[in-house]
Amino acid sequence: MAAAPKTSNTARNAQVLIAVVLTGAAMTWLAPILTPLALAVFLMLMIDALARDLHDRLPMLGAGASLAAAIVTCIVVFGVTVVFVAAHLAGFVAKLIAYEPRLNVLLTQLAHTLRMSMPHTVNQLIARIDPGRFAPVAAGGAQTLITHCVFVLVYVGFLLASRHGFERKAVRLFHEREGRHEALQVFLRVRDALERYLWIQTVCGGFIAVGSWALMMAVGLDSAFLWAFLIFVLGYIPIVGAAIGIVAPALFALLQFPTLWQGAVLGLSLFAFSFTVGRNLNIDPVMVLLSLAFWGTVWGVTGMFLSTPLTILVMVVLGQFEGSRWIAVLLSADGDPHSLGAPPAKAATMLRSRKSEASALPG
Repeated sequence: MAAAPKTSNTARNAQVLIAVVLTGAAMTWLAPILTPLALAVFLMLMIDALARDLHDRLPMLGAGASLAAAIVTCIVVFGVTVVFVAAHLAGFVAKLIAYEPRLNVLLTQLAHTLRMSMPHTVNQLIARIDPGRFAPVAAGGAQTLITHCVFVLVYVGFLLASRHGFERKAVRLFHEREGRHEALQVFLRVRDALERYLWIQTVCGGFIAVGSWALMMAVGLDSAFLWAFLIFVLGYIPIVGAAIGIVAPALFALLQFPTLWQGAVLGLSLFAFSFTVGRNLNIDPVMVLLSLAFWGTVWGVTGMFLSTPLTILVMVVLGQFEGSRWIAVLLSADGDPHSLGAPPAKAATMLRSRKSEASALPG
């Protein structure tokens, strides 16, 4: 019997590229279904990581109590954040209305400097934009946002309720123990890489938000807490989020202060501080930008928020297979896509504990 012909590297790479294109088209088509699910998985990872950390620090709680404590903690943090943001948002809107004369002056100066025919007052600008045309779009967007939030909460609930069955299902997919253990190792790498991203991004984003708040308080910028919160949230969107977090407070300073030096100092300080606090995620900066553009095109704003963790997921998974490993190498910053996973000692410890659980299952 003749041996099956071997597939060349060129053909294999072409198959991988075709699969990527088809997957991207399918994800764009299924975006209304997949985006809430992706956000739900992201939130479940946060809750699961917090639950395991609580269980490690307080073993007397037990797995169920740790999960319940993690859920309650997330709900409390989210609720307190919403209350604080809502309280500061009302004052922010009032200040914007009070700054209308200053904004009119800036619009007049801008029109004179650029020698362009443009509205000289806010009222003229609003009249030219005609908000009535955008009201249906805004209403539709609000309805879509509420629907997505409901779906995300439903998905999170079902994912948390069925998470213990995931591992058993994964084990039963493989008839040989070696295949099970390899699949389990891939799962551990993906999970730990995503958790590492969450930890690094949250801690670095928190430092940047607190430092930015201190800078804005030193300059005397109004609504410093709201701007700091915006900077923290936008930090999850690579490049674009950081740019908005730097430019927006500086532009607001131009409205608040009669001179320009406060806005210039604030913008330069926020720029320097944001890029001083580094993030070690082992993703090539060019690939970060391309990933942002790709996922933003596929899933919109949700894709922009999830572009980095999705890229990490793709890099870790593709790095496990010889035919697609070259893509993972290109995505990584140092050429080693496996460095995103858990440290070897930690991975080995978790793998041994998971192996003992898997060995107890039949087959």
